[in-house]
Amino acid sequence: MPTLAELAKMFDHSLLQPQLTDADLEAGCLLARELNVGSVCIKPYAVKFAAKLLAGSTVHASTTIGFPHGGHLTGVKVYEAERAMDDGATELDMVANIGKVLSGEWNYVAHDIAAVVMAAHARGAKVKVIFENALIQDEHKIALCKICGDVRADWVKTSTGYAESGATIADLKLMRQHSPAWVQVKAAGGVRTYDTLMAVREVGVSRVGATATKAILEDAKARLAGG
Repeated sequence: MPTLAELAKMFDHSLLQPQLTDADLEAGCLLARELNVGSVCIKPYAVKFAAKLLAGSTVHASTTIGFPHGGHLTGVKVYEAERAMDDGATELDMVANIGKVLSGEWNYVAHDIAAVVMAAHARGAKVKVIFENALIQDEHKIALCKICGDVRADWVKTSTGYAESGATIADLKLMRQHSPAWVQVKAAGGVRTYDTLMAVREVGVSRVGATATKAILEDAKARLAGG
């Protein structure tokens, strides 16, 4: 069985909802620091604020690139990445260009992802590539896994959490199967319970995006103590 500390490090505590105020963001960062999670994924404008609140901890400041539809120009995504890193982000969750994926324009997609990965890796940051699986087919997911492996992305990620559905076990298995060993898998959208956390971990997920972080880890603590 994993330890509570190991489970906590699986979490990217999500602070992306449009209605969150600055006070909400501050409370979320302080909670994430208290729980010692993997990262706080926060709105881009608040990265610098989050990085200051997380300074001295092992919790990374992370943010989104090309969110939520991936339709930004590649140069804009690179600028977003550079600015986020200037502000203290060390992990970036970028959205693949969904329209280009569905159009089968794989050279464009590969260049788009590679540009952000290269910018991030040049400064020691890591990249999670969001597929938005609810909008694409298995053939697209498999092709994206290959591209992410080829350009050395750090994670493949199921979804933004804002589509009609999020992570499924079938998709996670597919992504793990078709990604090389150096690419990790992140589940986002729908991981709201301890049982779901353990189910996605079982199929090879190393990170989850969640808003219910505290409740899940409180349940984990109780379960592990009881077991």
